[in-house]
Amino acid sequence: MRKLEPMAREISGISSMATRNALAALAGLFAATEGQPVRVESVGGVTAADRIRAGEAFDFVVLARDALQKLEKEGHLVPGSLVDVAQSPMAVAVRSGAGCPDIADEASFRNLVEGAASIGYSTGPSGAHFQKLLAKWGLSERLADRLTVAPPGVPVAELIARGTVQIGVQQLSELAGAPGIDVVGELPADVQSITTFSAAVCARASSRPAAEAFLRFLIAPAASESKRQFGLL
Repeated sequence: MRKLEPMAREISGISSMATRNALAALAGLFAATEGQPVRVESVGGVTAADRIRAGEAFDFVVLARDALQKLEKEGHLVPGSLVDVAQSPMAVAVRSGAGCPDIADEASFRNLVEGAASIGYSTGPSGAHFQKLLAKWGLSERLADRLTVAPPGVPVAELIARGTVQIGVQQLSELAGAPGIDVVGELPADVQSITTFSAAVCARASSRPAAEAFLRFLIAPAASESKRQFGLL
C-alpha cells in the first residue's frame, strides 16, 4: 500500500458500537504504518446517522450497509464511496461463570429466552431482528417486563456483566472479548441474522484523500486479522 505523506490534522470518523473495537485497533495500525492519525467516535447507530444528517463534519462513517445507503441517497456521503468492511453474526452471552445454556437450534434458543429472568438487547439491526423473533414466537407481550434495551452507546455486555440482565443478545463483535461475560455462541442458523457493516466518505469531509485511503485499508487483507479478533467476518 502506498504510504501517505503525513498530514497536518487527524481524520475523524463516526461509527456504531458494533465495529468500535475493531476500528480502534485498525486506526492505530493505520497510524503506525501510514503516518496518518485517525480518530473514531463510536456511538449508537441511530445517533451516528442523526449526527451526520444534522451536518456534523466527519471524514468517514462506518454503519450497517442499509443505514449508509439511506445517507447516500440523502446526499450526506460522497457518491460511490461506499465499501463493505465486514459482517457480524448475532450471538448470546451470559455473565461469567453462569454456565453455558443450550442454543443448538431455534427451539433451544426460544426456550432459553422464554425461561430467562431478564434479557438485554440493543437498538440497531440486532435489536430489530430480536424483536421480530419475539413477535414470531408470540412472546413480545409475555416477556415485555423482562426485556431491557441498552441505552444508545451502552454495550449489552455491560448490562450482563453487572447483573442487570441474565442473558444478552447482540452482535458478536460487541460481545467478543468484553469483560465479565461468557459468549455462549452464535444464534442458531435458522434464526441467525448477519449484518454487513460498510464505510463511506462523508460529503463534508475535509480530508477526502486520507479518508479514502483509510477505507481502502479497512478492506485490505492486512486488516482481516484485526477484524476476526473482534468477532467480525
